Amino acid sequence: MNDAVDLYLAQWNRERPDLDVSPIAVIGRVNRLHHLLGRSIGEGLSAHGLERWEFDVLATLRRSGAPHRLTGRELVRMTMVGSSAMTNRVDRLAKRGLVYREVDPDHRRRVLVGLTDAGLALVDRVVTEHVANEARLLSGLTGDEQEQFVALLRRLLLSLGDAAPEEGGA
Repeated sequence: MNDAVDLYLAQWNRERPDLDVSPIAVIGRVNRLHHLLGRSIGEGLSAHGLERWEFDVLATLRRSGAPHRLTGRELVRMTMVGSSAMTNRVDRLAKRGLVYREVDPDHRRRVLVGLTDAGLALVDRVVTEHVANEARLLSGLTGDEQEQFVALLRRLLLSLGDAAPEEGGA
């Protein structure tokens, strides 16, 4: 059985037999996965009144451990968005009562962003269903296939410079 990328490859091979289009076999599929997985994950989160970006910020704060707060710089680094986008996101989540801002008592020029009790309760409630949805989305692969896929994706990400940020570093 062929997927949509097989069709695209066949079309390119027909139209440009002089061009090695084999990278499309990987990149095209990664792009399609991003779209299809993103849509399903978004639908799961919207059932809880959350956008994907909102869950990303809340989950980042939650997994940071008690007291579930980070500096703006740490949030930016852990979520891979720009500082102005993060400011907007925090503003919107604060209006919903899911996060708060406070001056860092150890560094008065720095602001900390933390989960409110409502934000913590929401992310704890949603993350269980979110992970179950992700498991469902990956159910087309066996456990061994998922491990192989993870290893290959990690290797590619590292080759592109995507090393993990240091935990707790600002």
